[in-house]
Amino acid sequence: MRLTHALFAMLCFASTASFSQQSISAKIIDSTARTPIPFATIALDDNTGVISNDFGEFNITINKEITSKDSLSISCLGYEKKQIAIKNFSDSLIVLRTKAIDLSEVLITNKNYTIKEILEKIKANLADNYDLDYHKRKLFYRESFYTNLIKGDVKVKKTTIPEFNQSFIDSVMQSIPKNTDDHTEILGELYGKIEASAPQKMEIFKASHLYDKKNEITFENYEKRFNDIIKKHVKRDSYFKIKSGWFGTKEEIDSSFFDEKQVDKETAEFIEEKKEREKKRKENFLKYRKRNIHGFENNTFLKEDTDLNFIEKSNRYEFTLLDFAYLNDEFVYTITFKPKRKEDYKGTLYVTTDDFAIVRVDYENVKPLKKFNLLGVSYKEYLKKGTIIYVKNDKGKYTLKYADSEFGERFGIDRPLKIIEKNKHVKGRRKQNELSTNIHFIINNTTKKEIIVFDSSPISETEYNSFTEVPNVTPTYLPKYDPEFWKGYNIIEPNQAIKDFKVLD
Repeated sequence: MRLTHALFAMLCFASTASFSQQSISAKIIDSTARTPIPFATIALDDNTGVISNDFGEFNITINKEITSKDSLSISCLGYEKKQIAIKNFSDSLIVLRTKAIDLSEVLITNKNYTIKEILEKIKANLADNYDLDYHKRKLFYRESFYTNLIKGDVKVKKTTIPEFNQSFIDSVMQSIPKNTDDHTEILGELYGKIEASAPQKMEIFKASHLYDKKNEITFENYEKRFNDIIKKHVKRDSYFKIKSGWFGTKEEIDSSFFDEKQVDKETAEFIEEKKEREKKRKENFLKYRKRNIHGFENNTFLKEDTDLNFIEKSNRYEFTLLDFAYLNDEFVYTITFKPKRKEDYKGTLYVTTDDFAIVRVDYENVKPLKKFNLLGVSYKEYLKKGTIIYVKNDKGKYTLKYADSEFGERFGIDRPLKIIEKNKHVKGRRKQNELSTNIHFIINNTTKKEIIVFDSSPISETEYNSFTEVPNVTPTYLPKYDPEFWKGYNIIEPNQAIKDFKVLD
């Protein structure tokens, strides 16, 4: 019996090994302009496919034995679909030609609707066109943060603590990196109703975190130096009075801050604490990323309570019907929109001519989304732009295929800051120490998010309830971009900033 099992296992291995995994990388460009074509769909079949990135680049991994009949299907809005044989594929550039639209063919099956009639039909079909029921979504998600410290000045006006002098403050400021970026990538499956308020469950298969770990170490070192200085000069039962101009607040000091706890790293207690911290880290990573991904897939035009509500509040926008385009073997209206008065966005909608579903939208803000400037504190949300793409499923409804967004904000502060130590248990004056400064910071943050849904399969409520969520993954730290990390997986090809990322020694 054991011999039979062993022989069966060997045969299975032999048949699996005969499949050659193939990875194809290329760039898709316009045949006339020779410019990159972003968001093109590259597919082998319904379950194997990717989308080209902002620069038209893609990489697709095929985990099956390739035959002479296998080919890649490449399609994009406004372009002719192209079939390329996979066998012996070697091109680094793939050229697509624009699709000529025969208007007579469109008008045979579609009434010549006005823009007002089209918008009415979009609204009337909105609830029926999009499938927000229970689904299992196999997806890849990338979130990138870019921080630019434009200005960072702290001037010491007065200090009663010798160590908190201008030289020390300057050394702290010099250690703060002027430009940082941070990238998290996740491959997994999300379970639940797609609608915004529905709870979700998730299984993460693999994740990476690309950032500079030395920044953490630097700040930990300075935190220790700060703590040592405070313990030396500040009394245990004191409190801090923090003032900035007219405004002030009181901050108590936790007495445990002064307790020196020596930890023996070999004890069973320490090992157990370490295990508990790692368990909590996995739970928090899953919980936070699940919430982020579900929120991002619902940041669309489908609800009135989102900021991308150009359909539900269409009376606030001016729409123009431009022409027809061709997408996924069907005709679509091309409709531009811009604000009439105070709304935030302009963009382009692509609407199917048969069921009036919006299958793609490109949008960007036309003015700052938020602005605040008062008493030396400023804040501006100056950028939000993105693309959302839907595809039709087996039920004849639409689900999310791809989305990306870029969000930019700037924060500034130019104010005096005074920290005073007070102690009511000391005879005489309560005031013990004082640090008085002027601070001037300007920080620019940009967040870029991308998601591709490889497969969105309907599931029942019973299937959702029976799935057990197990937090068992934390992201693998990467000090530099490693193309081997995702080898064998289909993901969104990274942009040049990610490819160039490397922690300097």
